[in-house]
Amino acid sequence: MKSITITGSKRESVGKKATKALRNAGEVPCVLYGGDEPVHFNAPEIAFKDLVYTPDAHTATLELDGNTYMAILQDIQFHPVTDRILHIDFYQIFEGKEVTMTIPVHYEGNSRGVRNGGVLRKTYRTLRVKALPKNLPDYVVADITKLKIGDKLYITGIEQGEWKYLHPDNTVVCQVRTSRNVVEDMDDEDEDEETEGTEATEQAADAAE
Repeated sequence: MKSITITGSKRESVGKKATKALRNAGEVPCVLYGGDEPVHFNAPEIAFKDLVYTPDAHTATLELDGNTYMAILQDIQFHPVTDRILHIDFYQIFEGKEVTMTIPVHYEGNSRGVRNGGVLRKTYRTLRVKALPKNLPDYVVADITKLKIGDKLYITGIEQGEWKYLHPDNTVVCQVRTSRNVVEDMDDEDEDEETEGTEATEQAADAAE
């Protein structure tokens, strides 16, 4: 998993007045949990761009006054009107110790069921996984190519790796549902056979004329 480096400064004052002053200066107040004690710090809002505004999951390398911490983003608060980042909570992680993280699902492939008029219902857009930090994926792939109308893709059928999904094996990640515009769902081989049969009929009709 890719790690985004955030360079910031530890802060002693955590009151409302000091926090407001930080935000007015374009800084984001943050807290790092998971160590011996919480670490309060701040960093420029622009420093979080590649960590927050991305479709993939990343870890964070926090460089604070000469100290380096590995962490994951645990919680984030946005302004309800401007969408500016108000506060971020991080959780410290350690090499050799498993961590739980929410990972996005990337749906790939051209479903046969969708081509025949079905509708893809995505039950999960993110999944909880547990792994060593070095084995955490940026995202997991769900290949929907073989799904026909009525088929379901279970969590056991998506990308597997050196991580554990924290969901039961019967978890349905997505499914192809029927719709008003549905046509008879045929395999690619059936479609080829039908095409060949139509061509043969047309040739016989031409010969009869």
